[in-house]
Amino acid sequence: MAKELVFGHQSPDTDAICAAIEYAYLQNKLGYDVEAVALGTPNEETKFVLDYFKQDTPRVISEASSEVESVMLVDHNEPQQSVSDIDKLTVTHVVDHHRIADFNTEKPVFYRAEPVGCVSTVIFEMFNEKNVEIPEKLAGLMLSAIISDTLLLKSPTTTDVDKKAVEALAKIANVDYEEYGIKMLKAGTNVDARSDKDLIDGDAKSFTMGGKAVRIDQINTVDVNDVLKRKADLLKAMEEEAKAEGYDLFLVIATNVLDSNSEAIVYGEPKDAVEKAFNQTISDDTIALPGVVSRKKQVVPQLTDVLD
Repeated sequence: MAKELVFGHQSPDTDAICAAIEYAYLQNKLGYDVEAVALGTPNEETKFVLDYFKQDTPRVISEASSEVESVMLVDHNEPQQSVSDIDKLTVTHVVDHHRIADFNTEKPVFYRAEPVGCVSTVIFEMFNEKNVEIPEKLAGLMLSAIISDTLLLKSPTTTDVDKKAVEALAKIANVDYEEYGIKMLKAGTNVDARSDKDLIDGDAKSFTMGGKAVRIDQINTVDVNDVLKRKADLLKAMEEEAKAEGYDLFLVIATNVLDSNSEAIVYGEPKDAVEKAFNQTISDDTIALPGVVSRKKQVVPQLTDVLD
């Protein structure tokens, strides 16, 4: 059986990197020759997780077709979020929890997607279904990914399945998930140490909505003013990247992980679509997003409805 690579989306977050490690472990146990890789370097939160559970960091790749013919995708399916040469590869497996868009294959594919808060929740289920034991270290990664994606189970994407998974995984990993989760989330909120480019790309995803190329980045923080005070520089970086990559609309969302509110910096057009999507007014390139913490559930669908 030929070797395959498994990876999450570009600008990987904790779930994208941890899910690749988890799924590679499961597939290796099931007889596949799989290596977990990443499509970008880990952010500070993910580094905290990997260090805490003494997990090696996956190597970073920019293309895959020079070393494998087939790949497995986790935490994404849209080609613009995947490896640069995805069109040259055969996708054999997908495990996801997002919308399905612009995805098609020439051959039959294993596809598992569930509307839960985190793809690691789905992988947790798959371990149980296959009767594969979850090691303590891997349980820690799964737990961390779910905490990250659901903001410690506070996000509206959180389901009862996620909650039950967290409780079970915390026991296996031997951690107090609330105490650990707060430390983990705070580890990723030091925006002062990050460059403008890192901030606008750190957790960014690209979407096609109504024929528009839309880029949406999210920055977790404990004080949105730490992001907004750099708005002029961030807007300049957003403009440069939008022109270079052909983005029509670019949103950088600053989310307070403690009070579950956000504000977004907006570059490009159509701005009126952003205002209509969130029923708020853009003032000085900024829009308030009270109660918004989930890009997947509270931003992408609303913008898609307006732009389509």
